[in-house]
Amino acid sequence: MVDVSAHLLFSYGTLQQSEVQLERFGRELHGAADGLPGYRTTLITITDPEVIRASGTDRHPLVIPSTDPNDVVEGSVFSLTTAELAAADDYEVDDYVRIEVTLTSGTRAWAYLDARATCRPDG
Repeated sequence: MVDVSAHLLFSYGTLQQSEVQLERFGRELHGAADGLPGYRTTLITITDPEVIRASGTDRHPLVIPSTDPNDVVEGSVFSLTTAELAAADDYEVDDYVRIEVTLTSGTRAWAYLDARATCRPDG
């Protein structure tokens, strides 16, 4: 039986790349533009060779909490099956943790944020 449960995922980084989507999910995703308020991006160096190969770079964006209320991280919201969400989890390295967030549109979605962050504006 095929699992077709829908999960919303907010992506601001390499999961927006068609080559990463094709490798991870076997298809290109079609998303809607949205934003994550109360956060900003920084860059981290990835060491996982599989992730570097898929994305084409060892420098990946990472979302961290911001104290500036005007900060918003722009990205896309994708609808994934449960199996695709598990594939996304497998792709993300230990620097990221999947958290449910509220986007600018009011949509609730999963997002991969800084695993070290202890202060999360979304609660």
